[in-house]
Amino acid sequence: MHSRIRPLLVAALALCAFAGSGHAQPAWPAKPIKYIVPFAPGGVSDGVARLVAQHLSERLGQPVIVDNRPGVSGIVGTQVAARSPADGYTLMGGTITTHAVNPFFTKSLGYDPVADFVPVNLVGMVSNVLVVPSASRFNSVAQVIAELKAKPESLTYGTAGAGTSQHLSGQLFENITQTHMRQIIYKGGSQAMVDLVGGQIDMVFETVAAARPMIDGKRVKVLGITSAKRQPGLPDVPTLAEAGVPNFEMQSWQGVFAPAATPKPIVDRLGREIAAVVALPDVQAKLRGLGVEPDGRTSEAFTAFQRAEIAKWGKVIKDAGIQAE
Repeated sequence: MHSRIRPLLVAALALCAFAGSGHAQPAWPAKPIKYIVPFAPGGVSDGVARLVAQHLSERLGQPVIVDNRPGVSGIVGTQVAARSPADGYTLMGGTITTHAVNPFFTKSLGYDPVADFVPVNLVGMVSNVLVVPSASRFNSVAQVIAELKAKPESLTYGTAGAGTSQHLSGQLFENITQTHMRQIIYKGGSQAMVDLVGGQIDMVFETVAAARPMIDGKRVKVLGITSAKRQPGLPDVPTLAEAGVPNFEMQSWQGVFAPAATPKPIVDRLGREIAAVVALPDVQAKLRGLGVEPDGRTSEAFTAFQRAEIAKWGKVIKDAGIQAE
C-alpha cells in the first residue's frame, strides 16, 4: 500500500511545484510607476519630474505617473515616499532641501534622508544668481560686502524660507564674508522678486530660471552666480568666487530617489535609464530651460554626493548658530 502511495505523492508534489512556477512574480516593471513630487505643480521640481517621467515611460513600457504632494518644505511628500512599498513602483523627486538640509531645521522630520531612501539618479544642478533692483546703488559684490562691513545688518535679502536655496546662499555668503544681513521670509520666491523690483528689499539669491525674465527685462541687475563656474546662458556674469567671495559654491539639485529597500537591480536599471534620458539633446535643452544643468550621476556617485552635501551644509548651518525647531 505504502509503495503505491509514495509515487503518487511524489507526482502530486511535482505537479504542485510546476503549477507554482506559473505564478512567479512578473518581470519588473509590470504596472505603472508613481513618481512623487513633494512640491506644487508648476515649479522646477515638477517640471523636471514630468520631463523625466515622459521619457522614462517610453523606455520602460509602463506609465510613470507624477503625483504632487506639496507641503512644509517638501516634508509632506517625502514622508509619503519614505513609507511607500520598496518594490520599484515608487520614485520621488528629491532636492537639496528634502534630502540634505531639512534635518538641520526640523527635529520631528518624520523621515531620514539617508536611511529611508536610496539615491537613483542626480538629474541636474540648479544655480542661483545674486540680483539687486535695477535702480540699486550696488554694481558689484565688493560694494555689497563693503556696505555690510561698514553697517552690519543694514541690507536685507529675501528668501522662500529656511533651508531653501535662497536662504542657504545667503547664509554661506555671510559665513564666508563674515557679514550679517537681515533675512526677509516670503511664502515663495516669486513674491520676494516682486518686492525686490519694487525696492522693498535689497537683494535676492534667486534661481536662474526664476530670475531670468526680470534679468532680460532689465528690471534687476545680476552681480554674481552661485555656481563654481560661469554658466553658458550668462557668460558675462562672474561667479561669487570671482566676484570676491572665496570658495563660494551653492547649487541646489534635482534628483530621483526610491524607498531604501528597493531591490538593487531595479535601482541600477532605473539609474541607467534616467541617465540615458538626461543625455538626450532635447531633454538637456528643456532642462536648461528650467534652469537645471544636466548631470545624470547614478546611484553610487549620487550617494557620495548626497553625503558630502549633508556634511557641507550641516557645517554652514551649525556655524551660523541655527537650531532645529
